[in-house]
Amino acid sequence: MQANMQKDYQAQLDNKANTLSAMLAPYYRDDLDVFASPPQHYRMRAEFRVWHEGDDLYHIMFDQTTKQKYRVDAFPPASETINALMTRVLELITPSDVLRKKLFQIDYLSGLSGQCVISLLYHRQLDDAWEQAANDMRETLNQTFNVSVIGRARKQKRIIGNDFIIESLPVNSKTYQFKHIENSFTQPNAEVNCKMLEWAIAQSKALSGDLLELYCGAGNFSIPLASEFDSVVGTEIAKPSVEAAQYNIAVNNIDNVQIARLSSEEFVQAMEGKREFERLKGIDLTSKNFTTVLVDPPRAGLDPDTLAMISQFEHIIYISCNPNTLVDNLSALSKTHEVTRAALFDQFPFTDHMESGVFLRRKK
Repeated sequence: MQANMQKDYQAQLDNKANTLSAMLAPYYRDDLDVFASPPQHYRMRAEFRVWHEGDDLYHIMFDQTTKQKYRVDAFPPASETINALMTRVLELITPSDVLRKKLFQIDYLSGLSGQCVISLLYHRQLDDAWEQAANDMRETLNQTFNVSVIGRARKQKRIIGNDFIIESLPVNSKTYQFKHIENSFTQPNAEVNCKMLEWAIAQSKALSGDLLELYCGAGNFSIPLASEFDSVVGTEIAKPSVEAAQYNIAVNNIDNVQIARLSSEEFVQAMEGKREFERLKGIDLTSKNFTTVLVDPPRAGLDPDTLAMISQFEHIIYISCNPNTLVDNLSALSKTHEVTRAALFDQFPFTDHMESGVFLRRKK
């Protein structure tokens, strides 16, 4: 069975690579760098609705097309930590009237480090009795695991432990520590994320000067890439991600990365001298020799102003979660740059989703 799964996985990965190669053909003709995922236990996050049926309680998921619900006692795409916790958590919640009352969803955030945050979502307000029961559940779970528990209700959040995990990501010969905050964006497939970081580092080896990263999140790229550049400036609009990035800079002993809480559109205005931002205090953009820009935008891709701004850089590392908007953006960037390397990162095995990366160099 394992051999058949691996064979099926390789077939779908080959199909993805062929599809992406065809999409990039107008801009790139060489072979793709293809980075496979483990076929199972690759997702570090999972969300389940909770179904109440008499005295029974179980996780469910919905078919996106038919809306039919499915009972989920195990979820092979999720990490081994999540799978081990799924059964144990319900064993502890089911007999507890306090913990199960109006519980409608359970979210899990795990990591290669083995830590996990379990978020319990309710259609009722949570009181001290709930907090005591949740604390008892956490103490029982922590005899085997390393977990925190969060209770969420309307305008309410109760934290038992932490609202984050500390992740450990091995990249080349070094392990980086990252604070991953519950309910904030993190790369879902940790092992492929490590490969993605190693690919970005490989593209940067021969470069010099300073790096600008837009949409930097909690510093997922900025921190490992810091060793390849004189300095790094990252921009991110989400306040929790910026705070996590500052923590990650400190815990990894990085001294040449600065983070500004700005959107990409605001940073374009700052670079062009159209606006001054108090949030840029302490970052002297005029002293930077930005030779390279890294972008990892949302599915909508880059807006025209950001495209125009990054086209002024010598090198562009573009990480994309949507090949359609990537190709659309390349039609504009190809006027000034050429793609010299391209990669497929299979973050989501057995789906049509494709994460990709291209390295562009300014045309001579």
